Amino acid sequence: MRRISCFIIALLFVAAGVNHFASPDVYLKIMPDYLPWPLALVYVSGFFEVLGGIGVAVPKLRRAAGWGLIALLIAVFPANIHMVVHADRFPDIPFWALVARLPLQGVLIAWVWWAAIKRNANDNHSSRDSHQSA
Repeated sequence: MRRISCFIIALLFVAAGVNHFASPDVYLKIMPDYLPWPLALVYVSGFFEVLGGIGVAVPKLRRAAGWGLIALLIAVFPANIHMVVHADRFPDIPFWALVARLPLQGVLIAWVWWAAIKRNANDNHSSRDSHQSA
């Protein structure tokens, strides 16, 4: 189940990151007004979404990529708040959907942590066995 989750997370973040380059205007609209260089920030966040998505797909990079994606999800959270506070700028999105994005960010963080970072008993046992047999 974790492998499937990592695959879905990878696809999700790579697609979202590529979309930052394909449709930057969408992301410029949600950028908080107080942040400098909004277009550069759109591209930087898109780059790190792609990088994190690829990293989650590579087992040796998975944990580091997971932490990076969590940091990115936290970093972009102000944009979600900005959308709720300025809902009038997004007339095509129902207000309930803007509000729903706030806790969804926490769900995404928990999902990335569970799939890419959390270790289970088998991970530790396998690692210990491989060290003993070497």
